[in-house]
This record gives sequence, C-alpha cells and structure tokens, in this order.
Amino acid sequence: MRRRRLLALWTALLALLLATAPSAQAAHTAQAPPYPPRQTTLRNATAGLFLHWGMFTAPAHYDCASWEKAVDDGGWKPDYWVDEARKIRASYIVLATFHSRLGYARPWPSAIPGSCSTKRDILGELIDAAAKKGLKVILYMTDDPQWHDEKGVESLDSAAYSAYKGHDVDLTTRQGFGEFGYDNFFEVMRNYPKLSGFWIDNDNEYWEQHQLYEQIRQLRPDMTLSNNNEDTPIMDMVSHEQKVGMTPPYDQPSAIWTPLPRLTESCYKVPDTGSWWYDGQDRPVSTALNVDRYIANAGNSIRSLMDFTAMVDGRFPPQQEKFIDLLKDYLPPIWESLHGVDAGGFLYGGMQPGSWNDGSYGYVTVSRAHPATTQYVHVTTRPTTGAQIRVRDNGYRIERVTDLRTGKRLHFDQRGGTLTIRGITDWDPYDTVFKVRTAAHREGVYPAYSVRASEPALTDGDFTTYSDNKGVLPTGFTLDLGRARKVAFLGIDQREWSPTYNRESFGRKEDSARIKDYTVSVSDDGTTWRQIKAGVLESARGIRFVDLGDRVRTRHVRLDVPTTWAAATVPNYHKQLRIDEVQVGYGHPRSKG
Repeated sequence: MRRRRLLALWTALLALLLATAPSAQAAHTAQAPPYPPRQTTLRNATAGLFLHWGMFTAPAHYDCASWEKAVDDGGWKPDYWVDEARKIRASYIVLATFHSRLGYARPWPSAIPGSCSTKRDILGELIDAAAKKGLKVILYMTDDPQWHDEKGVESLDSAAYSAYKGHDVDLTTRQGFGEFGYDNFFEVMRNYPKLSGFWIDNDNEYWEQHQLYEQIRQLRPDMTLSNNNEDTPIMDMVSHEQKVGMTPPYDQPSAIWTPLPRLTESCYKVPDTGSWWYDGQDRPVSTALNVDRYIANAGNSIRSLMDFTAMVDGRFPPQQEKFIDLLKDYLPPIWESLHGVDAGGFLYGGMQPGSWNDGSYGYVTVSRAHPATTQYVHVTTRPTTGAQIRVRDNGYRIERVTDLRTGKRLHFDQRGGTLTIRGITDWDPYDTVFKVRTAAHREGVYPAYSVRASEPALTDGDFTTYSDNKGVLPTGFTLDLGRARKVAFLGIDQREWSPTYNRESFGRKEDSARIKDYTVSVSDDGTTWRQIKAGVLESARGIRFVDLGDRVRTRHVRLDVPTTWAAATVPNYHKQLRIDEVQVGYGHPRSKG
C-alpha cells in the first residue's frame, strides 16, 4: 500500500513539473510553427535560377511574332534551362518575361489581348520539363506600366484590351495595368495547374483593392507568393534584390532585414556588369564573389536566386556557362553542408558565424538530420596568417573535426568558449569546410526556463517572440537566476530585422538596430547594484557574447543599453532595439582532439 502511495505521489509530482515548465522543450529546440505544404520546396531549397528573357533580349524584337520566330529558329528547348538549373543545384526556376523592360512578353497562348502573347506554349513546356526532373517553376509578374514605350514602340495595346473588357482601360496607367495583370493571374492559374507560384515585383493597388492574393490562396492553395523588396504578410517569401557594397563583398546577408524563420531569398545578377537580361555582351563573371555569395546565403538560411542572362535562343553566354559548369563540379563534395541545413548562430542553434581570427570570415550551418551533433564551419575568407581558425563554440563540446572534402581529421583545442581548429594546410580558394561533430547537449548554459527576465520574451526559448524597446533609450532588462549562481557570459540573439551597417537601398535609408554601448551590473538582492562590465557590442548578424569573467557569482544580472548603432538620420531604425533571446552562461566546455 505504501509503495502505491509513493508511486502516486511521484506521478503527481512529475505531472506538476511538466505542467509548470512549458518552455523547457523550447529552450533546447527551435519550435517552428506549422508551415503550409506549399512552402516545402522553398524551405528545402538552397538556390533558384532567375531568368529575365523576352522581346527586348538582344537583339531586340519589336513585335511578338518576330521574337517568337527568333526563339524557334534559335532552337530554344526547355530542357537546357532545366539542366543548367540542376548543375547549380537549384530547386526552382523563376521565369521573368512579363517584365516591364522586356516588352511585357507572355510566353504562353493567351485569350487576353494587351501585350505580346506567343502561339507556342513556352511556359507550359518549361513547367513540364522541370516537373520531369524534380524542379518547380514560378512565374514573375510585374506591377509596373511605366516602361511601355521605352524602345520608342508601344508594348501595350489599350484599345484591344478595352474591346475585350467592354469598357475603356488605359494600360499605361497603374490602375489600368493592374486590371490587365489581374486577369492574367487568373488565366495562368486556370491553365497551368503545375505552376508552383508567382514572384511579385512589388504590389499594384488594383490587385490589393480586389483582394488578388486572398483569391489566389482560395483558388490555388498550393501556389507560393514571393514579393520583391517588401515584407507583405500574405506572401510566403521576401526577396531582397541585388545587395552590394558589403565587407566582405559576398556577405549579402549583412544587408538583409528579414528575421528568421520568415522565408527569405536573395536575388542577384551573376555577371559583374550589365542588366538583368542579355544585352548582347558576354560579360565577365567573378567566380570567387559568386561562389561565396552562394555559401553566405546558405549559411544564413537565405535562398540564392541567381540571375543568368539567357540569349534569344535560351542559351547563356559562354562566361556564364563556364561558371555554371564550375558549380556543377564544385558543389557535390560539400553539398551536405549547404542543403538540408539551417543557419548556425541563430534560432536553430550552432556556433557563432562572422568575423573570426586574423581577418578570417565565415559561416556555420547545422544539419537538420542531426542538429544536436553535426555542424559545418565554412571559411570563406582564410586568415591572413597562420594555419588555424578560432570560432566561438556557443556551448557545444567538440568531439571530432574533419575536412569535409578529404575526410582528413584535424587537431583542435577547445577552451574559454572558443574552438581552435589547428594545422590547416588544404585551404580551398572559395570555401574551406570543416565537419564538426559535437556532444548531443550544450554545456555551461542555464536552461532558458530557469531564468526569469523583466521582459519574459527574452528567456522563453521562443524566437518568434521578442522584446521591443519602442524607440526608448536608454533601455535595459534584468535577469533573475532564482538564487546566487556563477555567471560567466551573456549570449544575446538580437532580432535580424535590420542590416548590420548604414546604407541606402532602392531609395530606402537603412541602418543597424543593434546594441552599441552597454553596461552589465549584478546584484544579490535586486536592489543594490554594482557595475562589472562596460563595452561596445559588434554590429553583426547571429548570436553575440558579453563575457564577464570566471569569478562572478550573483542572483541578478542587469544589461543596460544607452546607445544603438543606427544614426539619427535613419529614423526607422534610430534608437530601436529588438531582442529575441538572452542566454546566461556559467562555464565553457573543454576538449582536445
């Protein structure tokens, strides 16, 4: 009888503990919300192929029939695009022919007059060819009629469309063009059940007024919606256009302002110069820049939508074909570190990316199949001196390090929060990749649910909730460990909703909404405080650390922030601070191999 009572007591106690600690699970695993099935391809994608191609592809054609004849005479075949996409490990193709600078060409037979429409079903052929080889096709749709007579020839036929609609419509106005585009959305949805989505080059007021996107959701819940340079909630993905001017120049993520787990894409031109479409020149391609863009985006869970400028016959200029063939051979040996992975140093866990020792730079990816035990360190800029890399370990005890390409084991040492990989001699010119096996559990970090914060979102283990200072500085928050405990460092995950530096992009002024100056104080009773640290926090993506030494023991910790990085000239970011999570560390794992 006593045994039964004890068993009942233990069962009740266990149930109580589970009920009162709901965030314990979230503290160890990034709990993603349920995503609609239509997003699966994009969420699993590493890259996509962007194709700007139409009537004004050089040499320009000024009527639809002559362009279609040139395409046919040139021997255009959909399998060429699909095979080239597979070489760069793309999962999807975005076809941009209904483009404002390419004659508003529609490469499909259309019952809707108003702009170029081919008799040959080029779109349908591409969709079918892609489907046979496991790729998806997304159709680009423009909102913009302003370039309707750019070449001195009118590309839009308002009279024909007005007769079709039974009322006057001026296609050269945003309202009129919006109505024309609206009709085309529905025609395409009806005629191409295997089309995977739309890539929207900014919104048109007519579409919004007539609930276009809501209707797409109802009629074709399988289709994805991507929007360019704007984070519209109804869209599945935000695409960020042509980010340049970074240091290092391949680090496009440093200019991106969409926080995970939002689906994010970086669309960029592969040729060094020129337009998004073929202008008659075989323009140079910087291999190192474009390989490392690919790596950088994968290391930040951002899809690389790579623009190659197809000629009239569909083929790419020789220098672009050469680069594609290079990727075909370059990617397979390191593919496991780029596909089926998540960004390291963010909500998915992982070591710290960014600037490392001696001028080196790189990224960390975390295996989705083995997130607790497998990470990859990508060194995209090697150190200026020495044969080693030092990476902040973020509490992961290292068990083994190998060169991913060769399988060669490397010596390493881990102490003080840093993994040092030694004796590196086989540096790759673009991306030296190390496969790192770790222990299954992090060490030296208090569970999030065991720390109470003045802003509860900071220690709830949930990256979809965050603290927002609402533009008020100075600001700060306190952490309560429940009793006096050792405190060695704070790990701060700031919300990635701003670039890492002051810049202007497409007329939009941007700056880093991240901590600049800070102080850390401690208290035994929560009333009397003493400052133990002051400093400046680096403006960078991914988790950042404030080290407090090995001798701090306290119950309460306070982080005060008097300044952030954004300048007063950028009001949307000035004095703004959002933080996803703060972890409290008490020690560091040590290992040697």
